[in-house]
Amino acid sequence: MREPRVNPLLRDSVAHVFVDDLTTPQLDDSDRHHLSRVLRVRDGESITVSDGKGAWCACEWNNAELRITSEIVNTSAPSPHVGIAFAPVKGDRNEWAVQKLTEIGVDRIVLLAPTRRSVVRWSNVEKQLDKLRVVAREAAMQSRRTWLPTVSGLVSLADALATPGAAVADPTGNALHATTPALVIIGPEGGFDADEIPASAARISLGDTILRAETATLVAATLLTARRTAGK
Repeated sequence: MREPRVNPLLRDSVAHVFVDDLTTPQLDDSDRHHLSRVLRVRDGESITVSDGKGAWCACEWNNAELRITSEIVNTSAPSPHVGIAFAPVKGDRNEWAVQKLTEIGVDRIVLLAPTRRSVVRWSNVEKQLDKLRVVAREAAMQSRRTWLPTVSGLVSLADALATPGAAVADPTGNALHATTPALVIIGPEGGFDADEIPASAARISLGDTILRAETATLVAATLLTARRTAGK
């Protein structure tokens, strides 16, 4: 029988949170409220805590405090590394995309600076990024991740293209199974102008249909993260 890829102690815990120090895990007020008032964790139940850098341990919940009940487990970073860069979209679809990318297992999430056809232009970049980082953290807790993804921006298209292993999602590109890009770049709803992408840029295809920008991010992420488990 194949061994489970997720430690049962981690998978079966009633909740999972992130802390700064695993040797003396302390919850912030928002996490404590979420565990006690929203999830209604009961005294004696087991939760897991992680530093977001691959290390985690089990704890017992008592009187809204944590008591370590297992050794600290160190997990290797996911491989291959998966990064997705996309142009901000309208409404709450950015939050939805970041949530799903985190659940799927993306390591690096990059928000692109406006290009010629961009419709969305943020007025308060840091506020928007902070909101997305909170979304990513909460999604990582729900999905029992021990490595937190990074959320960065706004990154120029030129800088994204300069990332080693970067490839642009383009219908004329190679099939994704023929290459393993480290960063897939998804354009805005209107796409990129032809002269915004140098001829030397790597291109990968996500299929024959026209995808919404946020859908394209999930397709690319799913195809890439699936390679981690292929053959295991």
